Amino acid sequence: MKTRGTIALWAIAALQAIVAIFFTVCFLLDAMGMEPDFLIWQSHEYQQTILAIGLNLGVALGWIALRTSLQRARLAEEKMRRCTSEFSMVMTQHFTDWRLTPAERDVAVFLVKGLSTRDIAELRGTSEGTIKAQTNAIYRKAAVTGRTQLLSTFIEDLMDDAWVPADAPQTAAERSHVAAPKSTAAPA
Repeated sequence: MKTRGTIALWAIAALQAIVAIFFTVCFLLDAMGMEPDFLIWQSHEYQQTILAIGLNLGVALGWIALRTSLQRARLAEEKMRRCTSEFSMVMTQHFTDWRLTPAERDVAVFLVKGLSTRDIAELRGTSEGTIKAQTNAIYRKAAVTGRTQLLSTFIEDLMDDAWVPADAPQTAAERSHVAAPKSTAAPA
C-alpha cells in the first residue's frame, strides 16, 4: 500500500478512536449527572461537527476496505483454482508420459499429498507391501529417488512456465545439446 494512503488510514483510525473515547466519556459523565467544562455550548457544536466527520470518514473507509478485501479474496480464490487446475494438468501429463497404471496414479497422488505408506494402504484397502511396490514402480518410471523429487518434478514444470518467458533465449548448454550432431563413427 502507498505510504500516503497508509498515513491517511492511520489518521482516520486515530480520529475514530478519539471520537469513540469522547462519546464514551460524555456518556459516562452524563450518566453520573456531571456537566464537564469542555462541553460548553459554543465548542460543543464544533466538537460534534469534527466527531461526525471522523465517524463518516471511518464508515466510508471501512466500506472501501471491506470491498477491497472481498475483491482480493475473490482474486486469491480464482488464482488458487487456476493453480490447482494447472497442477492437476501437469500431474496428469506426467502420469501419462510415465505410463502409470490407474493404481499407481492413485498412489502417486497420495504420495504428493504427503500421506504415509500405512495411510495409503488403508485408503486403498491393500497391504503396505503392495503400496511400497507401487511406490518403487512410480519412482522408477518417473526417474526419481523419492517423494521429494517426485513432487519437485511437478513444481518445476509449473515454475518453468511461470518464470521462463516463451521467447527466452536458449542457454549455451541447451544450444550445444541441440546443435551438436551425434557422431556415429567408432573411435580410432
